[in-house]
Amino acid sequence: MQVFKVQGMSCGHCVRAITQAVQALDQAAEVQVDLAAGEVRVASRLAEEQVLTAIRDEGYPAEAA
Repeated sequence: MQVFKVQGMSCGHCVRAITQAVQALDQAAEVQVDLAAGEVRVASRLAEEQVLTAIRDEGYPAEAA
């Protein structure tokens, strides 16, 4: 499972936006968002950089944890 630190997440919309962005690239991806910790965990066949790009393209600063 890949873990990312993501800034600016605060609500259900953020969770949906990030989940949909990752699943647009890999429909089978499992995405877990922890708003309090500012973390996103992704189980996917995607490369780490692909996931980071998807999250960043939604407007959220992200980096590998």
